Amino acid sequence: MKDFKNFGDIDIDTPPSFDASTIFPNWVRASLVKDGRLAPHPSGYYPSNIPQDEITKLAAIPYNEAEALGYSKIDFLHLGMYAYVKDRKDLEDLVNTEPDWSLLLLPSVQGRLFQLSNHGALLDQIKPRSIEDIADCLALIRPGKKDILPIYKKDKAAGRRMLWAKSTSGDDAYALKKSHAISYSMVIILQLNLISLSRLVL
Repeated sequence: MKDFKNFGDIDIDTPPSFDASTIFPNWVRASLVKDGRLAPHPSGYYPSNIPQDEITKLAAIPYNEAEALGYSKIDFLHLGMYAYVKDRKDLEDLVNTEPDWSLLLLPSVQGRLFQLSNHGALLDQIKPRSIEDIADCLALIRPGKKDILPIYKKDKAAGRRMLWAKSTSGDDAYALKKSHAISYSMVIILQLNLISLSRLVL
């Protein structure tokens, strides 16, 4: 995969037991600078032909500099909930099952929700009933979008258009891409269904 450049970083959620270095032994572990020395990046690997430090065997270019040079890494993010999933079919069944939406309004559940654990008050106001509603909540908690909440509550369609519109100033640093928000929402659906099945105990 020598030409894996300029794609931007890719995030892949994995079970806690997943070890990228075992599955992809020829990939180069991303690095960062810590106390003036190269240290392993917590989750990133390069499938591309990035220069490698001979001593540490890490990427010779720290991840933030490598990104600016066009090197794309894959981040394998351990997601604890996947430990409760049996296999791929089980995962597909869980994310395609309509959850008990009322769980989102229980404080005991709100405090454990993926990405939304500190936003129970917002969930109480929005009362999500779809994956799109959850995605909206995930977007609304970003600093650049919080001011849209009053509009969203008055007119969801208008608020939603504003939530997902690209910034006219080009500054989207504090916004969430819709594709990411939908992916995160699917994890929350998984979580709700695992709770309903008593496979994930609060």
